[in-house]
Amino acid sequence: MTAQRGLMVAARVLSVVSRPYYAPVVLFVALFTFTYLSLLPLSYKLTVLVMVWAFTIALPRLCVWVWRRLNGWAPVQLRRRENRGVPYALSILSYAACLHLMWNLHLPHYMCGIIVAALLVQAVCVAVNIWWKISMHCAGAGGVIGALLAYSVLFGFNPVWWLCVLVLFSGAVGTARMLLRQHSLAQVVAGTLVGVACGLAGILLV
Repeated sequence: MTAQRGLMVAARVLSVVSRPYYAPVVLFVALFTFTYLSLLPLSYKLTVLVMVWAFTIALPRLCVWVWRRLNGWAPVQLRRRENRGVPYALSILSYAACLHLMWNLHLPHYMCGIIVAALLVQAVCVAVNIWWKISMHCAGAGGVIGALLAYSVLFGFNPVWWLCVLVLFSGAVGTARMLLRQHSLAQVVAGTLVGVACGLAGILLV
């Protein structure tokens, strides 16, 4: 019983740390740490990171919180598929504003591609969510895998070791979502595949 309780706690913690809106910030941190972009001035990197954090985490969460309070809903009610439409729309608008600002600031395409990939993930998940619940957590994890593969092509490095780590992490996220009975195996797999495809397309095609 203790082991089972510990497993459930671990699943909840993993679900919290793998929330999909963290993915863009994580990818920008990785770009600024593991590529030649690490040579950029610290002030530039911090400015970009704060901008991405504001538009992909802070603003969407604030908007969703206000909307939820206006409706008198508890956080658990947002887990229902039929209640996710407006939060998705608010998040998409915030990400689109971020992309617009990045274009106006003339940031490199491979940076803007992260936001494009995130928008693609959300758009596809919104479309699927109309008739079937899909795992956004797994879509976010899959998006990071797709982005890694895309950047390995753009920057010409071998992604095998990082790919192994991310695949294991993605599998752990999917397992956690199933343990918490938030998604079925099909919804987890579908979310991961959507994320990988959108991560690749969003970065390589921009």
